[in-house]
Amino acid sequence: MDKIGIVTITYNSQKVISEFLKCILSQKYTNFILYIVDNNSNDDSINLIKDYKDDRVIVIENKKNFGVAKANNQGIEQAILDNCEQVLLINNDIECDAHLLDKLLENQSEIKASMVAPKIMYYNKPNYIWYAGSWFSKKNGYLPSHRGINMMDKGQYDTMVKVDYAPTCCILINISVFKDIGLMDENYFVYFDDTDFLFRVFKQGQHKLYYCPDTVLYHKVGTLTNSFQQQNKQIYRSDFFIKQITKNYIYFLKKNGGLFSYFYIIWLFFRNNIKFIINKKIRKDFHTFILINKSYFEGLKM
Repeated sequence: MDKIGIVTITYNSQKVISEFLKCILSQKYTNFILYIVDNNSNDDSINLIKDYKDDRVIVIENKKNFGVAKANNQGIEQAILDNCEQVLLINNDIECDAHLLDKLLENQSEIKASMVAPKIMYYNKPNYIWYAGSWFSKKNGYLPSHRGINMMDKGQYDTMVKVDYAPTCCILINISVFKDIGLMDENYFVYFDDTDFLFRVFKQGQHKLYYCPDTVLYHKVGTLTNSFQQQNKQIYRSDFFIKQITKNYIYFLKKNGGLFSYFYIIWLFFRNNIKFIINKKIRKDFHTFILINKSYFEGLKM
């Protein structure tokens, strides 16, 4: 039986952490260690975690918020030290049944893949798909997009298939992948860290990732990220989201390199400003205009 290192990151997760722990600690597959990496939460997250007396739970408490990539690396490195054969990267704003681990392992063994990911549904709309596979698209600036997103699940994506990308919301990864590819790039505070990692896997070509629809997860999308804010009853993209997405995408393209990537970086300067004008989810004020363009050039300097 493979030992699984389950890695999750908490940052002010008190609204979701208890249900997450119930789901994980009730798994039928029991050979795992749960590494909870806390990024200096200032709510009741840590106290709620410590209420669970289970030897399989290891808490790593950071004194500052290091971001997602570095925190994931902390958990992965500890899993390697503890001789785990597999790592499950998973958000704690999810819920699942008691067979998540054994089904993922069964799928992985059946198709002899290095990585597997489940079908992911919206928690508040459990019949609607959030993720049913994804592939990198060069014409879209190498961005992956979730197949089936916002579609009612009618079994249309119930075939196991090789994919390029899955969010680290839930992905089971054999330790050999980290040894061959390396860990997460810690220059990403949040967003694009998983895109970068899986694009490196995709380019290297040695390891395969499969979407496994007989395993289902329910995601409380947006619960843990500060991606939206409300102003005068209107919902807008937050400054935090705009900054991280803008600069990290530029950095991702720079890392990828090549003539196409650099042309796309130039195109993004114009596209970002067009989106500022026409996208209803972006505030139309001078502060946001400056933020978009400042973040673009920060990405060029990374």
